[in-house]
Amino acid sequence: MHKTELVAAVADIADLPKEKASTVVSAILDEITNALSRDEVVSLVGFGTFSQRHRAARTGRSPKTGETIQIAASTTVGFKPGKALKDSVNP
Repeated sequence: MHKTELVAAVADIADLPKEKASTVVSAILDEITNALSRDEVVSLVGFGTFSQRHRAARTGRSPKTGETIQIAASTTVGFKPGKALKDSVNP
């Protein structure tokens, strides 16, 4: 499902015009992004939890040359699914 399909589904379910549904979906995604950039945890009960995850620096190997390279530390986003989401995927 792409964002446009999600907007169409929200518009149908909430009986909203697509423009309004697009604004709502964008606002939700923007606020999740903003909260994560402030290192806050976003918890949607039943759906799951978004949080920042920190990866330590490590040594890797270049697949092209086989040479050992240093991979820098980085921050990424993690998602832990909630019980209701897990149960809906694994009936």
